[in-house]
Amino acid sequence: MALKIRLTRVGAIHNPHYRVVVAEARSRRDGAAVELLGTYAPRNKSDQIKLDLARVDYWISKGAKPTDTLNSMIKKARKTAAAAQA
Repeated sequence: MALKIRLTRVGAIHNPHYRVVVAEARSRRDGAAVELLGTYAPRNKSDQIKLDLARVDYWISKGAKPTDTLNSMIKKARKTAAAAQA
């Protein structure tokens, strides 16, 4: 079972909101997810992405592959988390 960390759309028309989920690679975009890791609100300028980085690291260690989009979002979330701690 190949797992991916990817986005699932849950917003209304012209008002997108996404969930960051771990799902099987062959499942549908909005299909069943293994676990919810966070949210992404592209129209919200402050606090766009909320991620549980500990769970992201866990799933990556278990072999889940983030999509290209999520890979860049994870990097951005790590930078903001490091800046908030410093």
